[in-house]
Amino acid sequence: MNNASTGLLLALLVFPVSTLADCQDPAQQDSLELGLECAQLEVLTIFGTALSSRDVAGGASVVTPDDLEEFVTTDVVRALRRVPGVSLQIEDGWALRPNISIRGSASERSSRVTLMEDNVLIAPAPYAASSAYYFPTFGRIHSVEVLKGPSSITQGPYTVGGAVNLTSTPVPQGNSGMLQGEYGSDNTWRVHGWYGGGGDKARFLVETHQWQSDGYQKIDRSKANTGFDKQDYLGKLSFNSDPAARVYQQLDIKLQHSKEDSQQTYLGLTDRDFDDDSLRRYGASLYDEMHNKHDQVAFDWRLETQNGLGLTITGYDNKTRRAWYKTERLDIDGSENPQTFSGTSWSNVIAAVNTGNSLDGLTADELQAILNGADTAEGSIQVRNNSREYYSRGIQMVFDYALQSGSVSHSLQAGLRYHRDQEDRLQRNDTYQQLNGQLILNETGLEGNAGNRVQNANAWAAYAYDRIEWSNWTLTPGLRYENIDLSRTRWKTNSDDPASRDPDNYRDSRENKVDIWLPGMGALYEFNASTRLVAGIHKGFAVPTNAPGVDPEESVNYEFGVRHEAGSLNVEAMFFFNDYSNLVGVCTNSSGGDCEPGDAFNGQGVHIPGIELTFSTQFDLGADWEMPLQLTYTWMNAEFQSDFDSEFFGEVQKGNPVPYVPENQLWASLGLERGAWSFYLSANYVESVCTEASCGEFEKTEAATLFDLAAHYRISDKWRLYAVAENLADKTYIAARDPYGARPNKPQTFMLGARLDF
Repeated sequence: MNNASTGLLLALLVFPVSTLADCQDPAQQDSLELGLECAQLEVLTIFGTALSSRDVAGGASVVTPDDLEEFVTTDVVRALRRVPGVSLQIEDGWALRPNISIRGSASERSSRVTLMEDNVLIAPAPYAASSAYYFPTFGRIHSVEVLKGPSSITQGPYTVGGAVNLTSTPVPQGNSGMLQGEYGSDNTWRVHGWYGGGGDKARFLVETHQWQSDGYQKIDRSKANTGFDKQDYLGKLSFNSDPAARVYQQLDIKLQHSKEDSQQTYLGLTDRDFDDDSLRRYGASLYDEMHNKHDQVAFDWRLETQNGLGLTITGYDNKTRRAWYKTERLDIDGSENPQTFSGTSWSNVIAAVNTGNSLDGLTADELQAILNGADTAEGSIQVRNNSREYYSRGIQMVFDYALQSGSVSHSLQAGLRYHRDQEDRLQRNDTYQQLNGQLILNETGLEGNAGNRVQNANAWAAYAYDRIEWSNWTLTPGLRYENIDLSRTRWKTNSDDPASRDPDNYRDSRENKVDIWLPGMGALYEFNASTRLVAGIHKGFAVPTNAPGVDPEESVNYEFGVRHEAGSLNVEAMFFFNDYSNLVGVCTNSSGGDCEPGDAFNGQGVHIPGIELTFSTQFDLGADWEMPLQLTYTWMNAEFQSDFDSEFFGEVQKGNPVPYVPENQLWASLGLERGAWSFYLSANYVESVCTEASCGEFEKTEAATLFDLAAHYRISDKWRLYAVAENLADKTYIAARDPYGARPNKPQTFMLGARLDF
């Protein structure tokens, strides 16, 4: 870092900032319990200081615990359908690795969204390799916060779209617990439980989430499962001083471990096979499976003084190890061993069959025969072990301070973070031949022959933010700074010992340094207690890659809207316009195509205008019946602004759509509640999207309307029974086409469960 950058960060370290809540207020000290509640509950969220989403001077949404409980949601995709401006690309039907987009940002592996759990970056390597191949087990998540406007500059590095913060189960104030179990379709079962408590100065929480399914797809000529088995364990400790002390302190420690084994594949279907049996899987995907482990250690130390000064220091260390063994390519001519394998992507095979074209001398019918299990030449099918190790660690500090200057109040906040992360690839290609419809191992390759590289990132980030309230106005100027050092080293993959990382096996290296300022300004005007205007502008940014000749992804984002609340009626309308100077496409295994994973491509200028609408109310039907109603609608029109040719985007003409950005989305929920009974029905309209900019035949998904139904019966204050039907009408459709062919959504499923609170 240069001297000016260092000076800025040191200045921010001593910058006065606001407290989360004045727990020293005598009115709050009627009992020790009240003091503890203040200290425990008034914690930093991504919305800011003790704010709800309606108070944020910009786009913001929250999915509450009650929202999640309505449909007993274990799928983050279903949860985020409630949030306007968020679009999602279906992959496995369970959202084990969701693809999240905010206001038109790239959805692939949620790589353009700042993903967090409890305000800590949670992607395996957020700077060096942002694709989220690990995602927290959503069944244990307590609530979700989403920031989309200028306030998101406090939550970088990815501000082109915004931030998603998952909050885990909080430590309870008193001794209490929960145990939940459910069973349903495809031998799917789930057990979730937690218990916590303690005294006035020390509390704890232990939690586990066990989840398993045989899966809903069937592999040709095999009885193998296509589901998953995932275990998750969480522990928390919380220590605090006397809330009445002049300086209040609280220390929270969090330990988390999860393990996943899932029989997931990237190989989809041709359109004809999808129409015949959408839940079919080709036999070539028999050995496709993911093994994933994740460990986190994190701590938060909170200090508050009686004069309103607050400081939060957070340290974190995340480690992720994953090995995804999956079919990659077909060598029509055969090969002697993995080192000499030269094949074509399964996406090209699927495309040739769909269009009826030949490929490398084979007709569409001959290629279809291979997909159906016909014998292939020796070593003609490649299965790759995408083995990678990641770490993500750092320390961050947030200062906050509230002050009054005449009729103007300030809630000042400043943050500083030092972060390091790494992705280490040591991948292996094996070759198989297909005989009598079965995969027979031909030869196992050497470690490193399918990708031998290390990517590192060192990053300093800082921000200053002020919430200024005067009369009916609220202004939120902010400034973020990112200083990023990226490096990549690759070793040869065709030597006798590709795993060797000595100088003789060196291939190339590359460094990329980024030094950028990201300003933002939000405004909120309160007409009265019910109606507010919201407006904002901020600079969007995404961490660049190490690919040569690729410009950074940057944008200028605008928004303007109105919020109205009156009793149970809540209405919000927001217009936004994201002006990308350059949209970057990053080649990954999950993006498909023949590009090399890690390469990046300029998408040049893109305009994304959009409208977000939300509506909620509750009707009193009489006889103690209540009927809550919620609606969420999003319109977006994401278009390229120039003509260009790209290996990743294809032949693009001005006005072509940006892939996987839907123009229209609608989610609605209607409930009936009375006494011990409650029922909820949701409808989600998923529009067809283009999977390529050219949007030709076989380059679109299908539109669908999906219904979910849930019923709850509370036996007592402690016991509750429930039943959930997802995709009630059993509608299956082409939900995605990447990476290799048409992929289905999850079909109709039923779950029965019980919950005990104690």
